[in-house]
Amino acid sequence: MGYPMGMVIRRLDNRRLDEYVNAIRCMHGNRVLHKDDFARGLLTAMRGGETVGILMDTNMRPPQGVFVEFFGHQACTASGLARVALKTGAAVLPGFMVWEAAEKKYVLRFGPELGFAQSGDAEADALAATQMCAAATEDWIRRYPDQWLWIHRRWKTRPAGEPALY
Repeated sequence: MGYPMGMVIRRLDNRRLDEYVNAIRCMHGNRVLHKDDFARGLLTAMRGGETVGILMDTNMRPPQGVFVEFFGHQACTASGLARVALKTGAAVLPGFMVWEAAEKKYVLRFGPELGFAQSGDAEADALAATQMCAAATEDWIRRYPDQWLWIHRRWKTRPAGEPALY
């Protein structure tokens, strides 16, 4: 409200529901950036000086995701945010929508900027930066466990040779 942002989302399987949810997402000036056009949409938004939000607690599959630790288990996590930030130098601030009972509304809270190191090994740097994102997400979920909306199989994709968790 007052500070629109682009949000990277996955299209919902139900087209009518997708349209409905996106209308709600965009009612205050936000816009959706579809995951299937992630890099182009993200870079265009950033060049325009826009703020971009990316959900980091969803299951991915390689090569879009890399395995990092999340709540004590390897979780295939989107690495695109880390890769783009490392290439562009964009600031990455973890943000979380928190219900504030005293205010009777959701408030977008931000953590401190994540400082991604660059060693010259792009893959290792992307992995380390993605782990930092996962750790920041886990930290906020631990602070507000009752507010984590978790309705998907976060650890569905497993590293090669590991058994399924579900």
